[in-house]
Amino acid sequence: MSETIFSGKLPVLALRGLAVFPDQTIHFEVGRKKSVLALEEALKTEQNLLLIPQRDMTVDDPGLEDLYPIGTVAKVKQVLRAQGDVIRVLVTGICRARIQEMTHTEPYLEGLVVSVPETEVTDNLRARALRREANTIYAGYLEMSEHPAQAIQLRMLTSESCGFLADCIGQNSGIDFPDKVSLLTQLNPVRRLEMAVRFLRQEVEMLRLESEIQDKTRSNIDRQQKDYYLREQLKVIHEELGDDEETEFDAYESRIRRLKLDAASEEKVLKDLERLKKQPYGSSEAAVLRNYLDTLLDLPWNVRTKERLDVEAARKILEKDHYGLEKVKQRILETIAVRQMAPQMPPQILCLVGPPGVGKTSIAYSIARSLNRKMARISLGGVHDEADIRGHRKTYIGAMPGRILAAITQAGSSNPLLLLDEVDKMGADYRGDPSAALLEVLDAEQNKTYRDHYLEIPFDLSDVMFITTANTLDTVPRPLLDRMEVIELGSYTDEEKLMIAKNHLIPKQTVKHGLKKSQLRISEDAIREIITCYTRESGVRKLERCFAEICRKADMELLSDETVKRVSVTGANLERYLGQRKYLPDRLPSSDQIGLVTGLAWTSVGGEVLEVEVNVMEGTGKLELTGNLGDVMKESAHAALSYIRANAKTLGIAEDFYRTKDIHVHFPEGAVPKDGPSAGVTVCTAMVSALTGTTVRRDVAMTGEISIRGRVLPIGGLKEKTMAALRHGITTVIIPKENEKDLEEIDQTVRKALNFVTARTVDTVLDTALNRGTADMVPTLLNSLPEDVKGKSRKPDIRQ
Repeated sequence: MSETIFSGKLPVLALRGLAVFPDQTIHFEVGRKKSVLALEEALKTEQNLLLIPQRDMTVDDPGLEDLYPIGTVAKVKQVLRAQGDVIRVLVTGICRARIQEMTHTEPYLEGLVVSVPETEVTDNLRARALRREANTIYAGYLEMSEHPAQAIQLRMLTSESCGFLADCIGQNSGIDFPDKVSLLTQLNPVRRLEMAVRFLRQEVEMLRLESEIQDKTRSNIDRQQKDYYLREQLKVIHEELGDDEETEFDAYESRIRRLKLDAASEEKVLKDLERLKKQPYGSSEAAVLRNYLDTLLDLPWNVRTKERLDVEAARKILEKDHYGLEKVKQRILETIAVRQMAPQMPPQILCLVGPPGVGKTSIAYSIARSLNRKMARISLGGVHDEADIRGHRKTYIGAMPGRILAAITQAGSSNPLLLLDEVDKMGADYRGDPSAALLEVLDAEQNKTYRDHYLEIPFDLSDVMFITTANTLDTVPRPLLDRMEVIELGSYTDEEKLMIAKNHLIPKQTVKHGLKKSQLRISEDAIREIITCYTRESGVRKLERCFAEICRKADMELLSDETVKRVSVTGANLERYLGQRKYLPDRLPSSDQIGLVTGLAWTSVGGEVLEVEVNVMEGTGKLELTGNLGDVMKESAHAALSYIRANAKTLGIAEDFYRTKDIHVHFPEGAVPKDGPSAGVTVCTAMVSALTGTTVRRDVAMTGEISIRGRVLPIGGLKEKTMAALRHGITTVIIPKENEKDLEEIDQTVRKALNFVTARTVDTVLDTALNRGTADMVPTLLNSLPEDVKGKSRKPDIRQ
């Protein structure tokens, strides 16, 4: 260690974004009041002061804690007064030093300063190599930065001090301020030079990248200017020669005029073309305008397909493509008949509603084929942004037209059929409500002048036929639903699924998997087994996947064993291809139970059987509801309990049961959420059964909302519910009287297999479901009575 070369009180000047190194001369500006006073104090004595960097440049009045630990004692060489209160100072560094103690901070900083000696190191071969590397890199840096520093470079070349070279690099290069502070605080000369070389190498690489970027930018600007001058010269040459060759702008103008737009729209588009002509070639504005004109001209303004309005041809196509769905097909044919009789009428907007997999999308494709219209599909599931429908204004980067015009461009016709799929799954957020944007699209009175935000001129949508699909209407806004005619597609019966599998699914999958008709045979009993034991759905998607799995296994079997020429799948060997059965056939309980009632529920994938269990225990009148129930279903249970309390004497129940008994109502399959009012009569029957100890007929299922006065109110989804009852082995179904008209919609197979009891009040439900002596014989007896006698009977109303 070398001896201390300085110790004493000195004025302290805090530096912002600047570090001064020993044996280096530098000039800087002083403007802060404390800094000016410290400088003036130094000039009164030996002209020495401590220059020390401060950590945070934003601190205007730094203290000792705001300063780095090491600074430089420097001698003031020159002071110049600049404009205002700014003083320009020239200083030369003397040695590194630190503040041992701050003597005072007002009116300027002053402290007891002690110099910090450098670590002594030996001059070895590694140090000499490091000095040579530093000189080489610094020479390259000066060449790239075009910084005139020959005198400094000469001093570095003649120096044999690693510390001096490091300080020269730190003071006379553009390395970052934190890196300069690191060099200032490093006391080992060799390590300091290693750090300086590393920082300088990074700076040289940065300069090289900046130079490349500048060269590329300059090259692009030169090329754009060259293109501009050449195009201007080419234009002048064409004018001088009288050449009539069509330019890009002439082509745009002729195409715009051929569109035969209305006067206002044509004027607006030509105005945009004039703006494009004035833009420099390759500018961002020119790219936006050129993209806008290309998009506008790609729209099929005057392109139409000739519509085929033939009811019989449409009937053949629908019958070929779809089995069943007779009412749906009839409604579609009626729509086509109206178009055939009155072609001038705008197309009706249809909304196909039904569970997944029942053929909503495929029916739309069949309608397009039968009408000879081109078709485009727009998936609206998960759309949250209104701009997806209306488009973005072309001033935004990456702007594009909305999905409606994009689909029309894709179809290539101004009268296509647009399928708006999953219209019930749109959302809304801070970017707008896309369902509100669809109101104009689906309104025949407004869509003649539909304006997309990107296009900015009206486009006629009155000839477009819109068909929407949805799984449920609950989430479709009322104003949007009011613009559409709803066609409901119900669940398929097992017989319909059997015919669809035979005529459509199996032939499709065999061809898809490269099988010939003679190579795979699936028996009818195997198909029925797949329908009942491997799928439980309203549509046929899972059923089709089962056939695809069988075809894959058949491919493997035919390729693995050359002796096998044909694969036969029957009910006996079905598990070999599809594995264990996923759903066992529903079986009724072996005997009638107390407090166990079978209800019927509707879900988005079809009907389900819903069992309700009730236990009655000694207690204080608590009602416990379990099974993951929604608020509406809980309210139905309370309504049922109110009815029972009001009619306890009539029902043969102790009138104080609500004070002495606890009732627990449970819906099995607790992981599945359940809600809705249609289980009201089921809960009421189960409570009465448990409170009276009367068994419930196991072959009876029921559905209906209950009021606190005992009325049975109508419900929805009757078709799906009755199909679920048939699958479960139910023979009698109790429904609200007001749903009697809906029996016409139920499949004939289901109607023949089930007895239907219509009920206005809960009394009818209880008389039918509970085993009260001969009450369980009522449905059978009434079925044998003449119609006039049935009407006079006060017993439950029975319908086949």
